[in-house]
Amino acid sequence: MLLPWEYGVRNLARRPLRTALTLVALATVVMLVFVVVGFIRGLEQSLAVSGDPDVVLVYSVNSEENIENSSIAARTPSLLVASLDGVANRFGVTCVSPELYLGTRVKTADGSGGLGLVRGVKLSAPLVRRSVQLIQGDWPEEGEVIVGRLATAKLGSTETALSVGETIEFEGRSWVISGRFAAGGSAYESEIWCQLEDFQIATKRQDLSLVAMLLSPGNSAAEVELFCKERTDLELRAIRETDYYATLQQHYKPVRVLAWFVVVLVSAAGIFAGLNMMYGAVAGRVRELATLQAIGFRRRAILISLIQEGVLLAAAGSLLSGAIALTMLNGMAVRFTMGAFTLRIDSVAILIGCGVGLMLGVLGALPPAIKALKAEVATSLKSI
Repeated sequence: MLLPWEYGVRNLARRPLRTALTLVALATVVMLVFVVVGFIRGLEQSLAVSGDPDVVLVYSVNSEENIENSSIAARTPSLLVASLDGVANRFGVTCVSPELYLGTRVKTADGSGGLGLVRGVKLSAPLVRRSVQLIQGDWPEEGEVIVGRLATAKLGSTETALSVGETIEFEGRSWVISGRFAAGGSAYESEIWCQLEDFQIATKRQDLSLVAMLLSPGNSAAEVELFCKERTDLELRAIRETDYYATLQQHYKPVRVLAWFVVVLVSAAGIFAGLNMMYGAVAGRVRELATLQAIGFRRRAILISLIQEGVLLAAAGSLLSGAIALTMLNGMAVRFTMGAFTLRIDSVAILIGCGVGLMLGVLGALPPAIKALKAEVATSLKSI
């Protein structure tokens, strides 16, 4: 016969201070799990939505995977358009975006700032970068820039310092913020965009970093790749944009593995903390447990009741942490080497976090309960 369900619930209420401390400890452990898993899911989501399967990137073959180090001739866009037939045309404009992209020191009006990612583009850029949407202000003119909605996180600045009308400095010039843009959570959202010609003058460069081309329906990136391989004199490399960000996924794989290792370490630490607290809780109830055995309850029934108490506390802590994570952590911007992205507390993160919490409740209560129930009933009844 099992102990009544209400018995375990009442036991938690009989020791409010110990129960509250255990709840806070369990909730803290689960919260750390939510943070780490949200980081992993946010990084993966940012890279997953950054690529467009119809866009091909052409850049220097010598730069490997780092486009910031790429340098190609300014005549490359016109050469590609003249040599290839599969480039899309929208509204009478060829969908080719020549771009100069690099990391540089950016200073905001309030004196803050840091290493920012700046991309010089032309008016054709929105036709190729189809996820980019201007959400405030206007497209930049000479001496102006537009900033992504996560640029504040990348620069470690504030929303006020990067609001429309404010001034920022980079490459020895002052630039007025004319607008803000979003890009569906992609990597572009941590960047600053300006006119290509302006950026070339500021950096004293006439070359480009890359050319992004939108292919018309039915055309393959293989044609562009073949052209780049045949024209060895140009030293160009072509790759579908989705494949490029897939390689970045592999590049950041050690980071994700390390983050999952942190989840395991945090969970292990939580289990040991739960063991410590449950040992203390059970040690003060030796006579109670012995009395239950003396009046006829089996050890298995008492063990299940103790596990019930641990699981109830763990479930409450998991729900508390989940509510905080969804309301306060979900969507929080995080600075990273590739730019910035947002923590993502999705169904996977909730499942892992709550699963870890319930595991803490079971594994934390099981060993001390077994140890207490192994003692002789007569000896336990005499304990103080």
